[in-house]
Amino acid sequence: MSSHHFWLSEAHFSKLQPLLPNKVRGVQRVDDRRVISDIIHVLRGGLMWRDAPAAYGPHKTLYNRFIRWSEAGVFNQIFAMLAGKSQATGVVMIDATYLKAHRTAASLLKKGALSRRIGRTKGGLNTKLHAVCDGDGRPLALLLSEGQVSDYKGAATLLSALPDAHVLLADKGYDSNWFRQALLSLGITPCIPGRKGRKQPATYDPELYKQRNLIERMFGRIKDWRRIHTRYDRCAHTFTSAISIAAVIMFWL
Repeated sequence: MSSHHFWLSEAHFSKLQPLLPNKVRGVQRVDDRRVISDIIHVLRGGLMWRDAPAAYGPHKTLYNRFIRWSEAGVFNQIFAMLAGKSQATGVVMIDATYLKAHRTAASLLKKGALSRRIGRTKGGLNTKLHAVCDGDGRPLALLLSEGQVSDYKGAATLLSALPDAHVLLADKGYDSNWFRQALLSLGITPCIPGRKGRKQPATYDPELYKQRNLIERMFGRIKDWRRIHTRYDRCAHTFTSAISIAAVIMFWL
């Protein structure tokens, strides 16, 4: 196999294997390590599935496995299980970033179809990724929304996913009285700078706030994967699976 091909190490696969579906019906499925390695190779390189290297096997087999497990929520569940083991949850942080939708992902929806989580912003058609990270800058919770959805709405949805933390770091975009009160009711101290012109000055720890760069760096690393930086997937569940896979490989194995 070429050195340019990605291959999941035995050590990493040994951690991943117990979390994979283990009920095999009928014909034994193609080697999991090889298939997952190809899925990662395609997502990182921004390839079309039919351009997957022949060394991984038939591209249709690889694509079908990715779609089938995405629809079943397998990759999201693996991410949630691994992220749930974090011990660095005393200080957490929240933020959001835009992901540009390629024209192949942005075709019109059919009437009654499920939302693709793609919206129109000043920058064109975008998806917004909301995330909560632990104190080490590793993602704990991920949420996909339309690009025009405010950070407030994303934060409101993610409140129930917050761990038993002491402090939450966020930028000025999350400065609102209701969000601060919601955090305090959970026993979490907000470390959020106040917006300009705020009637009641907001107090926060500027030294602790400097750690918020960790979540920005996390977004940067996830965007290194070409099929995440530019969204090619039409369905929200497949795109969410791609993000979950990237998060697992880079931060949790």
